[in-house]
Amino acid sequence: MECDGWGVRKAWVASGCGFGLVLSFLALLVVGTYVSASQFGPGGGSPVRLAKGSVPAEYEKLVQKWGGLCEALNPALLAAQLYQESGWNPRAQSPAEAQGIAQFIPGTWAVHGLDANGDGEANVWDPEDAIPSAASYDCTLARNVAKVPGDVTSNMLAAYNAGPYAVIKYGGVPPYEETRNYVAVIRKMEESFAAAQGRLSPARQAAGAIHYAQEKLGTPYLWGGDGTAEDGGRFDCSGLTKAAYASVGIELPRVANDQWNAGPHPSRGELLPGDLVFFAHDLDDPRSIHHVGIYVGGGYMIDAPYTGAVIRFDPIDSPDYFGATRPTG
Repeated sequence: MECDGWGVRKAWVASGCGFGLVLSFLALLVVGTYVSASQFGPGGGSPVRLAKGSVPAEYEKLVQKWGGLCEALNPALLAAQLYQESGWNPRAQSPAEAQGIAQFIPGTWAVHGLDANGDGEANVWDPEDAIPSAASYDCTLARNVAKVPGDVTSNMLAAYNAGPYAVIKYGGVPPYEETRNYVAVIRKMEESFAAAQGRLSPARQAAGAIHYAQEKLGTPYLWGGDGTAEDGGRFDCSGLTKAAYASVGIELPRVANDQWNAGPHPSRGELLPGDLVFFAHDLDDPRSIHHVGIYVGGGYMIDAPYTGAVIRFDPIDSPDYFGATRPTG
């Protein structure tokens, strides 16, 4: 269950005047760290590498290799696209008969499918063929829409979703809600699949999200809780983080292992207040994430831990600490 099984953590218990002093200390820590960190901007200049654990281990080398096939593509973008298409499910099939990890329809696969692993068959169900084929098809589409105004990568993604004719006809991403959402989501998730390069700038809304979570301290945990009236104002772990960032205009996915893809990933030494911190059963697999909290500085987070507990401060350093995400608007 989401955020349950968290009872191995030791509660940070304080009361009365002592608790007030702790809150004051953390408030100063949050403000000081946040202001200091705001002086740093994002890094850049080196080739895009995949973030730790962002791609299932069995596909990581394929995505890293084929993601550099052309200038309009990079490994993080390809990873975000595959995640959006199938959630890494090589057996996925849509009602429109799109098939495999890259969701090729049969007619498109017949023309663009590759026998990339050299086994004598171009197999849409085999990621060793489908992932290279997706990259190759992306680059073909990028060439097809190269003269269309606007960002070539966004136009390439739109062509993957709606076809190159629609992109050419409308002079850019066509006015189809599905296609515009497809492009926007992938470009947003691209940040999450890329390894951080240098210092990452904090989101302006981080302080507001922390303030929201602090206002909920002491609220009882409810598995599946979103803080609504029907839930009695109670939350589970990802319900709290989602609500905290919704309060400052950033929409997060509902569950913890999807929130992992909500922004770039600072290292442990680069954490800033407002970062989401994650915990997993398998430290190489983001699909095994079972808990999330909001980092407040000094090695502590605010989280909704488990059934029977309340929203509280907890230390983040533990054997199941997986990593962090910096949500961006």
